[in-house]
Amino acid sequence: MAASGKVAAFRLPPLPTVREIIKLFNLRAQKQLSQNFLLDLRLTDKIARQAGKLKDAHVCEVGPGPGGITRSILNADVAQLLLVEKDTRFIPGLQMLSEAAPGKVHIVHGDILTYKMERAFPEHLQKKWEDEPPNVHIIGNLPFSVSTPLIIRWLENVSNRDGPFVYGRTQMTLTFQKEVAERLTATTGSKQRSRLSIMSQYLCTVQNRFTIPGRAFVPKPEVDVSVVHFTPLVQPKIQQPFKLVEKVVKSVFQFRRKYCCRGVEILFPEAERLEKSEQMLMLADVDPILRPAQLSILHFKNLCDAYRKMCDEDTSLFSYNYREELKQKKRTRKKGHLEHSENEDQL
Repeated sequence: MAASGKVAAFRLPPLPTVREIIKLFNLRAQKQLSQNFLLDLRLTDKIARQAGKLKDAHVCEVGPGPGGITRSILNADVAQLLLVEKDTRFIPGLQMLSEAAPGKVHIVHGDILTYKMERAFPEHLQKKWEDEPPNVHIIGNLPFSVSTPLIIRWLENVSNRDGPFVYGRTQMTLTFQKEVAERLTATTGSKQRSRLSIMSQYLCTVQNRFTIPGRAFVPKPEVDVSVVHFTPLVQPKIQQPFKLVEKVVKSVFQFRRKYCCRGVEILFPEAERLEKSEQMLMLADVDPILRPAQLSILHFKNLCDAYRKMCDEDTSLFSYNYREELKQKKRTRKKGHLEHSENEDQL
């Protein structure tokens, strides 16, 4: 019989189940690391599918743990799978998967917050930013404790086009607490609208793909979990440095229940606060009595553009820190109180 000429799709050979791996290596989820294991392979397959077509792709999985999602990614017939795992207890189980998929898996024992992903994959995978996204993906069931700082770090990388985004508009498929996922995707005017909404949506198309009930995890967390997909935009909706955008957005949402003018005020030293904040709101054409959640991305673009103009005119302005000024005032008051007490003692 003649050969068909088709190369058979890769499938993992028979292996112990994820539950058996956990038992074999005596693995327990550590609460202080906010670890939760997902054992249902139908759900891990569904997570992998949200990343899109993974055949021949190069994938970095963040925090693979006992390897549930890892199996689903490998069964999608990827070219290369990089596993970044901080917890040494999981390495032997992951090595078992690596041996079952010769030449496909590379395991890094390290912290994803410090790992240099710009060196992780071959240079030939790089695409121009304006092109379609590269065949590079980040997938991860993130521990709750690192999910927010990690996505902020990666959004800064998107802005700077470095880190995982030296390859182009690398797509990310990540899990978050349901509440955090709702903030990431919240629309203008919704009660979930937050700093995360603006920071993610000005740089990426963000989609909340589906929610996994907490009972699907071991141990069961107190919250449900959502799978969120990120695709970096060709052109960010705010054309300013990430740190400037972050400072403006953080300041405005500092007083989320008050009018937006209150948050704008703390961008400026007390001596010129009212005058400068009114000037900035006027330049941005933003109604000062809108609440932070009512501000659109366009509002924030105008605010950031106005703040940049004012920083260019006063080069010391960007380094101003509202909290530092409060601390300095407290120290001055305390020092004055001590001096007053000493004077009274001398009388």
